[in-house]
Amino acid sequence: MLFKRTLSFVAAAAVSMSAMAWQPEGKVECLAPADPGGGWDFTCRSVGNVMQELGLVDGTVQTVNMAGAGGGVAYAHTVSKRADDNKLLVAASTATTTRLAQKQFPGMNADMVTWVGALGADYGIIAVGKDSEYQDLNDLMEAVKANPKSVKFAGGSARGGWDHLKVLITAKAAGASKLPSIPYLSYNNGGEAMTQVVGGQVDAFTGDISEATGFMESGDLRVLAVLAEERLPGKFKDLPTAREQGIDSVGPNWRGFYMPKGADEAAKEYWVDAINTLYASEEWKKVMKSNGLIPFHPPANEFDEFVRKQVQDIENLSREIGLLK
Repeated sequence: MLFKRTLSFVAAAAVSMSAMAWQPEGKVECLAPADPGGGWDFTCRSVGNVMQELGLVDGTVQTVNMAGAGGGVAYAHTVSKRADDNKLLVAASTATTTRLAQKQFPGMNADMVTWVGALGADYGIIAVGKDSEYQDLNDLMEAVKANPKSVKFAGGSARGGWDHLKVLITAKAAGASKLPSIPYLSYNNGGEAMTQVVGGQVDAFTGDISEATGFMESGDLRVLAVLAEERLPGKFKDLPTAREQGIDSVGPNWRGFYMPKGADEAAKEYWVDAINTLYASEEWKKVMKSNGLIPFHPPANEFDEFVRKQVQDIENLSREIGLLK
């Protein structure tokens, strides 16, 4: 019955879309603003696969990795070189809005692209290698409080980016001082950062649950805390939250897309509708469950407002902890 209902839903969606004036023909490009192995790469590849499964595209969805400047290279590329491309989607997240909030994309702002939609939220984690001396989050934070320079963190965002902010938010909630003194090493993506932690070169990883799943399942990475209001469901149910360890730190990271501002209105409508269809499908629910994503999908007419508000909130936080003047 479930399979039949899914087919009926997809068929209805296909009829709805066939009535629209524009449909993508041939290859669609999904730009992941990082090297393979991180959250943006995961977003492009998983969404591309499900779009093909559901028949939302008649060709392929090709993931193109474009690392650099914490997503700034891809943002500038979209704004300046692909401004009217109807078949370009770019993976985005709280990391994107963080960089915009901190004026890290020179001369660019959130108004220069069209925000298509979000497909779930990915909660932040703080994790260590399997042989680490730190057994829980309080152990780690006590070391930070005793000497802020004694614990090195690695993440897939640039210094001052969302992965870095999660460390500072957590350390502040734990009562640490001299937050800017805490060492943070930036890598092109979460995969590189985790490799450094697993190899023992860096003490702790800050990132998101979806990008860490492989290292967790292999036993190489041990999660000290999920930065969520409550424990995540399913296979992540045994991972403790920071809150239950007495540290009030929450760090959700939405995952979604933007596209060129100058694309045709019909193309924008198509992609918004496609994201809505994908989000409601059983196929995407399975992807969410297996990768620790929680439901998060603001209506299309509210997503743009949500992005603008988040940019402003992160700008205020960055000023408060001294990362922005």
